[in-house]
Amino acid sequence: MASETMAAVLLTEHGDVDALDYRTDVPVPEPAPNELLVDVAACGLNNTDVWTREAAYDGGDGGWSGDVQFPLVQGADVCGTVVEVGDRVDAERLGDRVVVDPALPGDGDDEFRALSDAAFLGSERDGGFAEYVTVPAANAHRVESDRTDAELAAVPTAYATAERMLNRGGVATGDTLLVTGASGGVGTGLVQLARRRDATVVAVTSSPHADGVRELGADHVVRRDEEPVVDGVESRVGAVDAVADVVGGDLFRPLLERLRPGGRHVVAGAVAGPVVDIDLRPLYLEHRSVVGSSMWTRSEFRDVLGYVETGALDPVLAETFDLAELPAAQRRFTDGEFLGKLVVEP
Repeated sequence: MASETMAAVLLTEHGDVDALDYRTDVPVPEPAPNELLVDVAACGLNNTDVWTREAAYDGGDGGWSGDVQFPLVQGADVCGTVVEVGDRVDAERLGDRVVVDPALPGDGDDEFRALSDAAFLGSERDGGFAEYVTVPAANAHRVESDRTDAELAAVPTAYATAERMLNRGGVATGDTLLVTGASGGVGTGLVQLARRRDATVVAVTSSPHADGVRELGADHVVRRDEEPVVDGVESRVGAVDAVADVVGGDLFRPLLERLRPGGRHVVAGAVAGPVVDIDLRPLYLEHRSVVGSSMWTRSEFRDVLGYVETGALDPVLAETFDLAELPAAQRRFTDGEFLGKLVVEP
């Protein structure tokens, strides 16, 4: 390495964006024996960045699955180049262009335990809002694509979460899927990946993003600022086979009741509120299911990258920021008025 220090943004405490400190004298990390050092070309923003900074997770002191150790370099969705390898890693990996799977699974024997115990890059260990980051070699996937670094950094968390939701909901050819929050990172991923499965997509979004969501493949768009969402769904398709929900809140119960008998309501977020009121009778009388979904498996992550490499998936990049602009990027992320993903380019 030519330099022993790097530029990075350190989260120094829980709080507002003034808790983010841009520095140019942060030591370059050294890879452990089974790790790689990645020169970060781009890193995407996620809810985890904001919620960790704001101490919004249950318990108030932690990140995704553990206590936050300050100072912390946030940033989960890394695209970059391998510039150094640990003692147990094949030197042939030097120079690989990689996209990093930010999920660091636990030690559980089964899929669900491993996911529930998982740590997250940029939360339980330093992430990609820096010029360099170390990651386990198994999490850095070599990628062959003509997509830009920023476009590839838009993929990991959003699209892998979306693929997991569709798998958990058993969404297949011919199904009608309702997507809430369709303009966000996960929402745009859900629209695209559901269309890839030849499902009919009903997308809920605001008017400024309606045309963009339709261009991504939504068959029907309900503009939540112009009409009641449930009325809009009913007038377009009647009932749906599945709901992919990252919003929750007051719409949870009425959307659950728009399911056909045997339908599945998959939940992976609750930005409009985590506590909901439902009537259990339509649930059990109509054989409907409520399914939780979180993170993804390694094979699901590889599947998503494969879709990008073959051109079957076009990552949606909303805007890029310089590393020093991370506070402004997080403010922009919080206002939510964009389509797709925000990405920082160190």
